[in-house]
Parts: sequence; C-alpha cells; structure tokens
Amino acid sequence: MASSSLAVHFQIPNQKSSLRSPATIKPSSRRFKICPVSATVSDTPPTVSMSPVPEKLPTRKIPGDYGLPLIGPWKDRLDYFYNQGRDEFFRSRVQKYGSTVFRTNMPPGPFISFSPNVVVLLDGKSFPTLFDVGKVEKRDVFTGTFMPSTELTGGYRILSYLDPSEPKHAKLKQLMFFLLSSRRSHVIPEFHKSFTEMFEGLEKEVGSKGKVGLNAANDQAAFNFLARSWLGVDPAGTKLGIDGPNLIGKWVVFNLHPLLVLGLPKGLEEALLHTFRLPAGLVKKDYQRLYDFFYSNATAFFDEAENLGVSREEACHNLLFVTCFNSFGGMKIFFPNMIKWIGRGGARLHAELAREIRSVVKSNGGKVTMAGMEQMPLMKSVVYEALRIEPPVPAQYGRAKRDLIIESHDAAFEVKEGEMLFGFQPFATKDPKIFDRAEEFVPDRFTGENANELLSHVLWSNGPETESPTVNNKQCAGKDFVVLVSRLMVVELFLRYDSFDIEVGTSALGASVTVTSLKRASF
Repeated sequence: MASSSLAVHFQIPNQKSSLRSPATIKPSSRRFKICPVSATVSDTPPTVSMSPVPEKLPTRKIPGDYGLPLIGPWKDRLDYFYNQGRDEFFRSRVQKYGSTVFRTNMPPGPFISFSPNVVVLLDGKSFPTLFDVGKVEKRDVFTGTFMPSTELTGGYRILSYLDPSEPKHAKLKQLMFFLLSSRRSHVIPEFHKSFTEMFEGLEKEVGSKGKVGLNAANDQAAFNFLARSWLGVDPAGTKLGIDGPNLIGKWVVFNLHPLLVLGLPKGLEEALLHTFRLPAGLVKKDYQRLYDFFYSNATAFFDEAENLGVSREEACHNLLFVTCFNSFGGMKIFFPNMIKWIGRGGARLHAELAREIRSVVKSNGGKVTMAGMEQMPLMKSVVYEALRIEPPVPAQYGRAKRDLIIESHDAAFEVKEGEMLFGFQPFATKDPKIFDRAEEFVPDRFTGENANELLSHVLWSNGPETESPTVNNKQCAGKDFVVLVSRLMVVELFLRYDSFDIEVGTSALGASVTVTSLKRASF
C-alpha cells in the first residue's frame, strides 16, 4: 500500500455512530433497473419486450478547463495545497460544475510535471474505470502526473510503475505472491511478538508521563514485524539496528515530496518541495543501508526470482520497495487512522469488540487464527469501514488507451485516447448514492445482508474488495495481507485492553495519535 496524495484533511461529522443499524445501499439512488438481457442473431423481426431497460444517460461535455500554460497548473496547485486544501479543492469544483466528473490540473505541475491535465472521477460509478486495464494504461502513473527518478530505486522501474502489458509485470507480481505464500505461517506469531513489544512500551510511557505518541512506536513495530515475518530476521540484531523507519521516512520524502505538505512556510515549501526535484544522491547512502539489509536476508526470495528470470539485484530493489514503501507505508498511515476511528467510537464499541474477540479466541483454544477471525463479524466490519472512510491509497491514475465513454450517476462523458484520468477515492467511497450516512464511521456497516454488495464499493486496493489480485491486473498483490494484519491489530488491541483514550492531530501522512489511557482487560 502506498499513498499518492498524502496531505490528509478529513471533516469529522458531529453525528454519533450507531452499532445497531447497518447501512445499506439506497434503492432510490439507482438511476436504472437491472434485468437479464440476452441477444441472438435472427432473420425474424424482433418482438417487443415489456422488460424494463436501463435509462440512457445524457451525454455531456466534460466541464472545467486547465487554464493558461504554467499559470493554470500553478494556480490549481496553490488551491490544492494552501488556498482551499485537498478536500475543498474537489468539493468546490463539484459544486461549481454540477458534476463529479470534470477537468483540472493535479500537482505538482511545472517544473516537475509538464502534463498535469487530468479528468477527475469522484463518484463510485465512474471511479472503477481506473481499475479496467483494458481501458486504461497504468505505466508510470503510480504517483500521478510525475514519476520519481529511478535513481531512488537502483535504476529500475519498480513493479508499482509497470503496466500489466509489460512482460516484467507478471514475473515481479508472481514473485510477490511467492513471498506472501511462502512466509504466511510466520505472520500471526511475528505480529503478536512485535506489537506486544509496542503495547508494553506504550503502557510504560502512559504510566510515567500520562500520554505517549502512537505513530513512532507503530512505525518501529511495523518494520520489525515485516522483517521478522518476511525475512526471518530481527533488524535490531543486524547492522541496520533500529534505524529502518527513519531511513525509510527520508527516502519516501524524496519519492513523494512534490505531493507533500510538511508545514513549512508556503514560499519555502513551494520552492523546495513542489517546483524542482530533490537530488536523489542526498539519500543514496540511506537507501544503500536498506538495500544491504534486504540483500543479506532474503536468499530464498532471490532464488525464486532467478527461477522466474529476474536478477537478484532487480528482485532486491522490488522487495525493498514493496516492504518499505507499499507495506510499511500502508501500516504507517492506516494503523493510526484506524485507531483514530475506533477510539472515537467510544466505550460501547470497545466493549462489543472486546466481547466478540475474546469469546472467539477462547472458543478456539486461546489462539488467534485466520479461521477464528472470520467468526468476528463486528471486528471485520470495523476494518472494512476504516478502509472505506479513510483509504490509505486515496488517489489512482490511468491513461485512456482508447476513446472511452465514462458514466457517472447522472451523465455520460467522452474521454479521448491518451487523456489522463484521476480518481480521488475518499469521495468515491463516501458516495451518498451508494452508502447511507456516507460521511459517518458506522462500525457495523458491513455486517448486514447487503454486506457483500457494499464491499464491492470498498476500493482501497486499486480494485473492489470483492475481487482478487492477479498478474493481469493492478490490484495490490498484498490485498489479503493488508486486511489480515489490520484485523490482527484490532484483535491484539482488544485482547489486551477493555478500552483506551486518545488525542488526535494531523501529520503529512494522516492522523497523529497520542494515547492518553489504556485500560487493561478485566474479563
């Protein structure tokens, strides 16, 4: 997992979440009725069918414009980062154009990206166009309208930047499937070990100081867990020591600085981060330390790479990226965000989660298992709802392979071959025509009879939650792994604590969470 737009600002509604009324798709939101349709070739005239047919949407010109060269992209960049902020940037244009599909420029623009023009897709109906690799090309669009220098990845275009049509894509994605499969038995025990260490440290800090920041502790636990479960090595016992998270943090900034807001004065931030590329050489030594760590501890992975026709060197750069950028980055962003939403759910939600989780674990002999977690509907729903309301990968891009017709709920739009499409996922997954109370965190949203239908509109993995990654699509190879570790985080939390209290701030990469109390399990 990785975010391609990381200045996170979410509006939190005042309404209280309900634990007893699962949200369902609104029947009234449908623009047409669905019925079975068959087609045959016949010499006889067609008969008149009384079955309802889909209502044809009006074709509309895509509203919006890109402004003057250089000036338009620069003005949109200032609006996006400073004048309006990310969410208001999109919301104001939806209101202005009366459309969830429109044209604008996406950062960074000049002088990093000279092709910032995009067609924006902001609703749950148009957004999935970005998943259809028959319609859109995914070559070099992982971070949007610019691509970081390959000097940051050993001179290689990493799997995330490859289109499925490229021969190397299938080999590298298959290699990631091998990693996940071959090390699956280590995930649950190593997660328990790493995050028990984290919780014990948090308890000591809260006991002595009254509060403690979650994010840094989560970063160290996440990196330790990934190294132990995937590589079978504790980084603290190597030359890398405990430096992994800090080295990754600096390297990620050099990859994503054109998209970040770090809180510097606007003029300095614009000049330093958004106008020119930072020299990759400034993090070369940091990256080499990470590379050496992975190269020394993944022999079986590299052997499999050579069997697939991938060099050990290229495999190592990809392993580093998928571990440090995708997986670690996802846990770094998503875990604090998820804890934020659960924390705001209050004591009632905490009590229900604790009862459900402890009951199932007890009935399974005191062990946490994947099968056992499938018996925890509220816990599973909470994870899905967190992925829906604040997805860790908020932005997706794709370039139209041919002339397309893209439909929103209200209109059809013509897109020309070569145009860049951009989707901002938090708007699509909070589409009020799909989800009731779309802006609210509803813990049991995915426990009702319509849960599977609703899950088809949870899109965090670059594909619907009801579909699976393959070598032929761009859905996250670690989709099921991410769901698993997110569930483990909730399970470990409520096996250990009855409830907890937090304070929430913001950071460049999501929520900044401070733990102010941890109430140990009483039953």
